[in-house]
Amino acid sequence: MDNILEIKDLVIDYGIIRALKGIDMNIPRGQIVAVLGANGAGKTTTMHAISGVTKAAAGKILFEGEEIQNKQPYAIAKRGISQSPEGRLIFSGLTVEENLRIGGYSLKSKSAMTSGFEMVYDMFPVLKERRNQQATTLSGGEQQMLAIGRALMMRPKLLLLDEPSLGLAPLIVKSIFETVRRIADEGVTVLMVEQNARQSLRIADYAYVLELGAIKSQGTAQELLQDEDLISAYLGKKKDS
Repeated sequence: MDNILEIKDLVIDYGIIRALKGIDMNIPRGQIVAVLGANGAGKTTTMHAISGVTKAAAGKILFEGEEIQNKQPYAIAKRGISQSPEGRLIFSGLTVEENLRIGGYSLKSKSAMTSGFEMVYDMFPVLKERRNQQATTLSGGEQQMLAIGRALMMRPKLLLLDEPSLGLAPLIVKSIFETVRRIADEGVTVLMVEQNARQSLRIADYAYVLELGAIKSQGTAQELLQDEDLISAYLGKKKDS
């Protein structure tokens, strides 16, 4: 299988704390891979290592066969990796369209920028309606759409989503996840960190479960949904529809 991203024996230290204890992951091109686990499991640390925000103590991160661990974030972004961060971190004093324009800062032509706007507005029609509003006036769900749209503006090969459902109402979560599935179906590989394990597994192709900086379990989404121990430990015992 063609892996767009490979993580090999990755170790991350925060002072004397070992946040990642030598993890291995393979992210196949064109798929959605979910990284699940409780707070403090190492999910966001993994994302930050991929995007260059956090430096690796040991191990390798290979993007399309090239080592990117410890490269500068802007250099990693230019290679085709973009991130929608936990907490959205939109620019609240700017309009929706200005936020998106910042996401497309590396685009080299006006036509590419226009094409980026069209693609994002097709994914999230409400953003087109709100394009001249200040981002701070958007609802929580609309702000999450804006954060994802901003990450999509540079036409990434790999999209990193950190807790896209955080703090959102169930109906909005369902809509966001449906759009994430569409993004992958249109050719963008997605690596998604989530605490909402059940919803994640419904759209993911494969998943890793992190616990205290190590991989506790992994498998196809369908395999993990059938794992009774995993359901009890991470998904809760309730069998919702």
